[in-house]
Amino acid sequence: MSAFDLLHAAVQYHVVNSLGWSTLRPTQLEAIAPIQGGEHCLLLAPTAGGKTEAAIIPILSRMLAEEWSGLSVLYICPIKALLNNLEPRLTRYAGLLGRSVEVWHGDISDTRKRRIRSSPPDVLLTTPESVEGMLVSTRTERESWFGGVRAIIVDELHAVASDDRGWHLRSVMARVDSYCRHPTQRLGLSATVSNPDELLAWFAPSGQRRVVGSSSVSADADVTIDAVGTVENAALVISRLHRGEKRLVFCDSRANAERIGAELLRAGIRTFVSHASLSVSERKQAEAAFTEERDCVIVATSTLELGIDVGDLDRVIQIDSPSTVSSFLQRMGRSGRRSGARRNCLFLTTNDTGLMTAAGICELWASGWVEKAEPPAEPWNVLAQQLLLMTLEHGQLARSELLSAIGKCFPELITERVTSVIDHLVSTGHLSDAGGVLSIGLTAEQEYGRAHYRDLMATFTGGNLLAARHGANEVGYLDPSVLQGDGDKVTVLLAGRSWDVRDIDWKKRIVWIEPTKEGGAARWTGSGREMSHELAQAIRRVLIAGTVKGVHLSKRGSEGLDDIRDQTPSSEAAEVVEALGGGRFRLWTFAGTLRNRTQFLRESQAGATKFDGLSIFYKTAEWSSARATNADADLPQSMQEVLLKAIKFSNLLDDALAERIVRSRRLAPASTEVPVHD
Repeated sequence: MSAFDLLHAAVQYHVVNSLGWSTLRPTQLEAIAPIQGGEHCLLLAPTAGGKTEAAIIPILSRMLAEEWSGLSVLYICPIKALLNNLEPRLTRYAGLLGRSVEVWHGDISDTRKRRIRSSPPDVLLTTPESVEGMLVSTRTERESWFGGVRAIIVDELHAVASDDRGWHLRSVMARVDSYCRHPTQRLGLSATVSNPDELLAWFAPSGQRRVVGSSSVSADADVTIDAVGTVENAALVISRLHRGEKRLVFCDSRANAERIGAELLRAGIRTFVSHASLSVSERKQAEAAFTEERDCVIVATSTLELGIDVGDLDRVIQIDSPSTVSSFLQRMGRSGRRSGARRNCLFLTTNDTGLMTAAGICELWASGWVEKAEPPAEPWNVLAQQLLLMTLEHGQLARSELLSAIGKCFPELITERVTSVIDHLVSTGHLSDAGGVLSIGLTAEQEYGRAHYRDLMATFTGGNLLAARHGANEVGYLDPSVLQGDGDKVTVLLAGRSWDVRDIDWKKRIVWIEPTKEGGAARWTGSGREMSHELAQAIRRVLIAGTVKGVHLSKRGSEGLDDIRDQTPSSEAAEVVEALGGGRFRLWTFAGTLRNRTQFLRESQAGATKFDGLSIFYKTAEWSSARATNADADLPQSMQEVLLKAIKFSNLLDDALAERIVRSRRLAPASTEVPVHD
């Protein structure tokens, strides 16, 4: 019997006759048996590799064969745009079999949510934060709402698992499990990662597991690196290249996406912009128009990296470089979908760092290397968040009940330390303890309760942005820093267009804007990107060799790399000193952000002034003995506090656990620090 024959007869019929597919892809066929057998699975495939179908087709088959009813599948995605994009496709598949699909996230109206509650779909598309909202909402009858759930599918698992949202997601899944009448099956969909077995074991800590698909990296693609010098030059190149084709341009900042978009529009190119600070309607209009047109450009940040279908692309262009091979693979995977077409990517680098990073990323990719998907170490901050939310969910809980429930969410964590977190939350008033019965405390109500605990439900920080409106239309969201002009007039870039700021309502956080001819600034604050040790070492190899494997360097790219090699002392030595004059120098470590940050902080008293992923700068030549003296010094408390600001909910922890998080996430372990040399 073939794998296809294992599917329910109705599913087989509609795959062949309604969808018109003569066969399923290898990964889709391989997934049928373990999914129908109830195993937890991690489905691996490149972008556009059919992972969604590999998961949903066997699940719909199980739904029919086992007569699932009511809400039985949660399909969780990290971003709302991906949910919106998937809804029509999954609605079609489920509708062929008489089943229903709905989408639920922060942009869905209360009216529609009430309708969904009254008539639950078979498949609900949602986000981790929305599931959290369902769990703590007094409007959710949790036993009936979650009772029939049989499967949880998580799309783009690698992206979720690599930050605190992963710990949040897994805890939420365990809490949903507690209401289910049947064991739930977990299916993770992921791009290529180098540790699939570890990722699946973390995602589904118990039960039978199976990795489906390959984790190998394909180097079959046309990749070119060009050095154009400025963002404006990059826009000029894009405007002149590949006319008549559909081009997707990736930028790694919203500001650059706006600048590129505005330049292209001024050059008369049909251009759309997409990033997280644009309104839902703006993003939808851009993505829909781009899907339908041929000769056009869409300029996007990582919002279009994660699986969103923007039609049949001709070209992928990257401004400077992403910081991971995984992101590069997903972005490049947008191209080459037509039969006979090859994946392609053109890097347009605007500075030396962009050129070196692009070369290093391509060096790793051509070698078949890709990052692991690893949840952040020491998730005590998420534990504290979940302790508060679980208490909200139940109203009140005996301490023993809370310990038991949280242990299923975080089986890796030591019970004694979990108890200490509860004790600390009680001591700060975040939890109230009445004879061993815990409830939400006054401090938590004051800090989070005013906004219905909305900020407590997300492990990421959305930023203190203001809504930008033109008349009745919301265009997007602006960072307050861009509104501080020198004079009375402030002009901004948003959605690739120029706008004059007419009025600001700081209390309601609304900016009123009017279109203007041209000009304007774009700025959003955010945390800087980190460079891995592996990427820094790949850059060193490129600088030593003078070539990049598997990649075409344009004439400008080759000349730019030669110039960097002439100016950058690189060798096999662990560290290389470059004199900058005036007693200042730059220590090239090629060690990555984590290790260089650690070294910089410990040597701040030895003259270290700043650092990046490749080097550390010093302002004094009298550094050798000071380095040795400060190599094992403890970090000043003020520096720990700065590092903790990037870790949400760390304020809910005592000093000892907060320091554990800093040391495990923001600093290199002692065994891997760059050695100190005399």
